[in-house]
Amino acid sequence: MTMIDPLAPFQWLAAPECRPSPLNVIFSVAFFRRLDPVKVVRRFSRGEDLGKESDFAGLDEAAQEFVDRGDGGDGGGHVGVFQEGEWSVAVEPIGWMVTLHEVLPRLSRGCEVVAVTRHDYAAEHSFEYAVDGESVTGYRLRHPHDRYGSDPDRLNDHMRELGMALEMPEGDDAACDAVWQLNYDTAVPRAFALAARITGVSFTPDLLDRPMLVGPVVDPFGPRE
Repeated sequence: MTMIDPLAPFQWLAAPECRPSPLNVIFSVAFFRRLDPVKVVRRFSRGEDLGKESDFAGLDEAAQEFVDRGDGGDGGGHVGVFQEGEWSVAVEPIGWMVTLHEVLPRLSRGCEVVAVTRHDYAAEHSFEYAVDGESVTGYRLRHPHDRYGSDPDRLNDHMRELGMALEMPEGDDAACDAVWQLNYDTAVPRAFALAARITGVSFTPDLLDRPMLVGPVVDPFGPRE
């Protein structure tokens, strides 16, 4: 019997900088359950924008222009959203706002959110599962043994099935190094495979061909509405 690699559909999201994917090495993807794309764009724009129809090329261009104006310190400044089943998928090129602890409570208020950030430079790769403004389970992608949230073990069965090492061996440096290497090498694909287990949405490259609503990320650190 041929074994199917559950990480195979998501390896493109871990492409190195020398062979980048369309999203390159800094991006976030978030899945909003039972919240349509217009409402998702309104949350990112703090009610100031309903979004404009575009494609991924238009989203990427807007993000690059934003980065050029602000030297990249505020991310890409834009999000593109499309519907997939009962989930809206939000793509944030060159951005990481959706997994920030200061921002996620507002974005996830009254709904369910699964979000993954890849950031090869200053920030951490991270995963968040939040419900109604509360982080349920989160972890830095290379540290699945160090989970946090109101129910940090809720996703453990899925995580183990995907080969994540959820405990670090004690008193055995060689074993710890092996666990670290396992978690390090496949951190991003495993996080997207985990998101797919929760949402039923596999974030494959063809999804970037979808028409989407594009809107700005406005004042992400402002007070909650």
